[in-house]
Amino acid sequence: MTQAEKLTKVFKDQELLEQAFTHKSWVNENKNKRKSNERLEFLGDAILEFIVSREIYLTFPNKEEGYLTTLRSNLVNTKNLAHVAEKLGIGEKIYLSRGEEDGGGRKNSSLLADTLEAVIGALFLDQGMDTVYEFIKEHLLSEVPEKISKPLKDAKSRLQEYVQSQGHPAPIYKVIKASGPDHNKNFIVEVLVAGKRKGQGTGKNKSSAAQAAAENVLNNAS
Repeated sequence: MTQAEKLTKVFKDQELLEQAFTHKSWVNENKNKRKSNERLEFLGDAILEFIVSREIYLTFPNKEEGYLTTLRSNLVNTKNLAHVAEKLGIGEKIYLSRGEEDGGGRKNSSLLADTLEAVIGALFLDQGMDTVYEFIKEHLLSEVPEKISKPLKDAKSRLQEYVQSQGHPAPIYKVIKASGPDHNKNFIVEVLVAGKRKGQGTGKNKSSAAQAAAENVLNNAS
């Protein structure tokens, strides 16, 4: 029995789980049959970030915000979530359109990560926070020792590795807007990859905005 099959047996509301596995492309081909998993993904994303943030905050009481932010990012980034989804066999369960299927959707990192978040959202609605915590603890928080055993890579470092693996030069970051008084500035930074705008992020300083922009690009990379 695969992990995905075990997960199926856990759910009380099977229709809720089916919705978690339903990509919007399938809904477009099968009108009025089922809602997509986008709302569940929204919920699961928030729950995942909260649980991981709380756990590493309590586990590392002497670490600064920057360290905790980078560790969380290493755990909940698209690539890592997709890896967990693959281990769980989630790709086999997703309802996809024919076009998405033919385009390799079951191996698409963003799609897999989004579906995992939708499953987390559905599990919360089905069985509550304690069950969700145990699920995340088993499949994501268990990776903390491995992550901290080597230097943590922030979003900019991971993006640079990714774009260079695609044969592109290092990304370029540009501040496109700075607003607010000196004591409460807000920066918007965009990322250029091979001369093309790929994403942007906001932050209270240029560095945090650049990190947010890099994370935005990584989250949208397949």
